[in-house]
Amino acid sequence: MQSASLPQGVEAVRCWCGDVCKVKEVTDFSDWLGMKFFMCANYESDPPESISAYVRPPSPPPLCMYYRWIDTEMPDWAVTEIRERGRRAWASLDMEERREKAEAEEKAEQKKEWEDYCMEQRDFLDEMIRKNQEEKLRLEEVYRQREQAREAERERKRERARAAKAAEEAGDGKGKYPRWTQ
Repeated sequence: MQSASLPQGVEAVRCWCGDVCKVKEVTDFSDWLGMKFFMCANYESDPPESISAYVRPPSPPPLCMYYRWIDTEMPDWAVTEIRERGRRAWASLDMEERREKAEAEEKAEQKKEWEDYCMEQRDFLDEMIRKNQEEKLRLEEVYRQREQAREAERERKRERARAAKAAEEAGDGKGKYPRWTQ
């Protein structure tokens, strides 16, 4: 509340302790915004004015708690102010909700993009694994065929060596060279 002037046509009143009342006006945002009232000059929440910035006098003890409303209705400017504050509050709330919704949509979009990227990477890795397994199987087949060919060649050479050895043992064995060359 703040000090205010006495409205025209209203007479000053005295409080219970006999002093002339102060006129105050409500300044906080409430149902009484802009309304004026009388209050005791010794009211407990109205501290005395300070003489200097460093010395603060103690608040006097309250003599009485008198107050009486002068206005019974809010002034037009206060009604307009309340409506305007309400409109701004709702606009701010609406803007906040829109911002939160946009953030949620952006976050959902980023999550979807991330999931799509992960799926692509998973598919790529699965394809690479499949190709590597196919290549491994193909190389195993090539190595198996080479091993079989090598084994067949060795078997052929062994057979040839056995045949040559058997022929040599079957021969007369008289000399170093075959018979027809002697």
